[in-house]
Amino acid sequence: MAKPRPLEFDKQKIVAENRRARYDYHLDEKFEAGIMLAGTEVKSLRFGSGTIAESYAEVKDDELWLINANIPEWSHGNRYNHEPKRPRKLLLNRRQIDKIHGAVMRKGMTVVPLSIYFNSQGRAKIELALARGKKAPDKRAAEKDRDWKRQQGRLLREHG
Repeated sequence: MAKPRPLEFDKQKIVAENRRARYDYHLDEKFEAGIMLAGTEVKSLRFGSGTIAESYAEVKDDELWLINANIPEWSHGNRYNHEPKRPRKLLLNRRQIDKIHGAVMRKGMTVVPLSIYFNSQGRAKIELALARGKKAPDKRAAEKDRDWKRQQGRLLREHG
């Protein structure tokens, strides 16, 4: 029998984070996927360089691909270096890929990467989320709530 999946992913070292995604999207379901990387890409990520701010994932030929993620070339990579913005294959179970594909096709959702990290075994992983875009009024309401929470904290500290 398979061991149950943990509620939170095992993030030892976070390399890149897409903080804007929580502001721009309503996040529904989260997935943890492996990434197929070249050797110089892994070394570059271990140095902490990489951005996923403008990236997204899409299903092509029953496989999930990470598009537009930037992992810069490794400084000592010479001619074996990788291309910084190449599409990278994501490793998920067939059932998970089918679930993502169905949500994107039927419900018009987007697959947004939230973070790239190394787990406790030293493997590079990516956290993905099925997301629905927010409209401008939703963003304003979220900003208003965040400001109110900040003000509440200040008032509680002052008047203890």
